[in-house]
Amino acid sequence: MTPRSTAPTPGSAPAVTTANPRRAAAAAWIGSALEYYDFFIYGTAAALVFGRVFFPDTNPLAGTLLALATFGVGYLARPIGALVLGHLGDTVGRKKVLVFTVLLMGISTVLVGFLPSYEQIGVAAPILLVLLRLAQGFSAGGEQAGANSMSMEHAPDHRRAFFTSFTLSGTQAGQIFATAVFIPVALLPEADLLSWGWRIPFWISAIVIVVAFLIRRTLDETPVFTAEVAGGDVAEVPVRVLFRDHWRGVLRVIAAALIASVSTIFTVYALSFAVNTVGLDRTTMLWVGVLANVAALGTIPLWAMLSDRVGRKPVFIAGSLGSAALMFVYLYAISIANYPLIFIVGIGMFGFIYTATSAVWPAFYAEMFPAAVRLSGMAIGTQIGFAVAGFAPTIAIAAAGDGPNAWLIVAVITAVICLINVIAVATAKETFRVPMNELGQRSAAPAPQRSRVTH
Repeated sequence: MTPRSTAPTPGSAPAVTTANPRRAAAAAWIGSALEYYDFFIYGTAAALVFGRVFFPDTNPLAGTLLALATFGVGYLARPIGALVLGHLGDTVGRKKVLVFTVLLMGISTVLVGFLPSYEQIGVAAPILLVLLRLAQGFSAGGEQAGANSMSMEHAPDHRRAFFTSFTLSGTQAGQIFATAVFIPVALLPEADLLSWGWRIPFWISAIVIVVAFLIRRTLDETPVFTAEVAGGDVAEVPVRVLFRDHWRGVLRVIAAALIASVSTIFTVYALSFAVNTVGLDRTTMLWVGVLANVAALGTIPLWAMLSDRVGRKPVFIAGSLGSAALMFVYLYAISIANYPLIFIVGIGMFGFIYTATSAVWPAFYAEMFPAAVRLSGMAIGTQIGFAVAGFAPTIAIAAAGDGPNAWLIVAVITAVICLINVIAVATAKETFRVPMNELGQRSAAPAPQRSRVTH
């Protein structure tokens, strides 16, 4: 039986668009910054206040653990979002997915700011919190893969890493904004912070919804996707093709994407450890994150340009091994409350070394798949890996407890995770010189099944 074509009938297909790498990269940067502002303010609030607002009947450690678990729940929804939104991105287009994700993320984040506390409505409060976190995670499941596919498919072959790196630069900018907004909020008296202060960053997302929507809806679809639509070469069921012909690439991306655990340990666990266990000043610790992300804005495009010259693998591996080593020093510095060392190592690790992986993976993962399944492959692979990374802070606290030397166990866990992604990257094919139309192709594999328009 001939598969039903999902492509438009001849005459209705859109004209193939002209590549515009700068505009695509700028749109990906701005959209990611706005959307990931929403995602990161949740992590900061979970580390600082959610344990007392939504889980007040528990002991302090259990309350923090439960609050961080709600942060991790968002990562559970990301693979589901990746499956659904990846399919849509590979069948109806990258642009439509990007508009939908930013709307869903913004609305769910604003609603978090209006949630009643546990004292007001009881157990319904944490339940509603989890549901909205799931909506955030579903949205994020298609966001980065869509933005990466958009920017890469507009980019010239010899600068793919540079242009796709703007998606991750935008993510860093969103994290800067999210953390910076919490700095004045964290200075409020305890009663004000727990009652209304923490809600302000979430209400600001109302602006995010409008601005991000206007930016995303003006994007042009990628030349690669519009050419596939015009030729009737859109896969009818991309996920089926993906797992039949490219399952090795999916597994490799999952393992490599575990590197995101460095980010969640740095952003969530280290902040909670510093403030709730060691007793460091929360505003000072928030400034570590802000300055590290400011540094990352400058280093990400530099690492990306280097990978366009020497390859994806050496840059990624160097960043992963360096992050594993520096995490020991960073958590040790927190444990002894050495503020100068905290700033130096924290900024050095997250702003200069870890960014080597952030700069490379948007292009590297996308280059493992052909265009017909690119968004699905990237979204599913990264979001399963990110789901594990999202629970890394919760796993770390559960395994290490709250003792003064708990940081050492967490650092060991982080190093093991880094070793796993180093193996995945080291055994991958180098792709930085492979032409766009040859990406993801294996000579021993059958050509991907695609539905074609018959005339």
